[in-house]
Amino acid sequence: MRKSAFLLPAIAVILIGIASSVFIVDERQKVLVLQFGQIVRVQEEPGLGFKLPVIQNVVRYDDRILSRDLDPLEVTPSDDRRLVVDAFARYRIADVERFRQAVGDGGEEAAARRLDSILRAETREVLGSVSSNDILSIDRAALMLRIRNGAIAEANALGLQVIDVRLKRTDLPPENLNATYERMKAEREREAADEIARGNEAAQRVRATADRTVVELVSDATRQAEITRGEADAERNAIFADAFGADPEFFEFYRSMTAYARALNPGSTSMVMSPDSEFFNYLKSDQGAAGN
Repeated sequence: MRKSAFLLPAIAVILIGIASSVFIVDERQKVLVLQFGQIVRVQEEPGLGFKLPVIQNVVRYDDRILSRDLDPLEVTPSDDRRLVVDAFARYRIADVERFRQAVGDGGEEAAARRLDSILRAETREVLGSVSSNDILSIDRAALMLRIRNGAIAEANALGLQVIDVRLKRTDLPPENLNATYERMKAEREREAADEIARGNEAAQRVRATADRTVVELVSDATRQAEITRGEADAERNAIFADAFGADPEFFEFYRSMTAYARALNPGSTSMVMSPDSEFFNYLKSDQGAAGN
């Protein structure tokens, strides 16, 4: 009885010691074995692990990719149009020893707060170097890559690996919306006025070219018409000259009769002239006198 009284507590102490010296590493975790606060061993492979009971303890850290949402951040781009930016980061604990040395007992939450400060500072620096149009455009992957690359070095000092940084939402502060809309409206109106002015200038050039072309065409057509009319008049005069040259007396008679026909219209002509005028030569001829 006396032996069993000592044996049972000894067995219990041994079992408790064995139980406290064994730990399980989950595949989603990394484990540090600490002795009096100092790192003794790192175990990243899943399975069973062993430690000295009482004097050693185990600290577990998440080995998965973690996400961190940043609080809304106000930035001032290069064109002084303030913006409110929402961003998030994806990261993981890459080096648990360095991580422990950097954050101590603060753990993952303390590291996340320090990572927030790093990302906020880098976001302000990157977005402050570009215009608001670049930030608001759909093609801003290069800006997010610059933020991630800028944060990598400082995050590595914490034992963290920054995998990705994304801008979720980019808005104007409520107090700046109206002023920004009015400025955008004024810019668009100015651009529209410039386009209208350029269009009017182009229209004037086209109109002037068309007017010059019309003048040139009309001048050329008039010149061709005058040439044709002159040639026709010359040909007509040549025909008349040939015809009247065959009988000059008849030509003179015909010309006088034509003049009489044009001058002596019935009921509308009054003439005062000397009876000896050459105009009446053919009326004073013997044939004309006999007719009268």
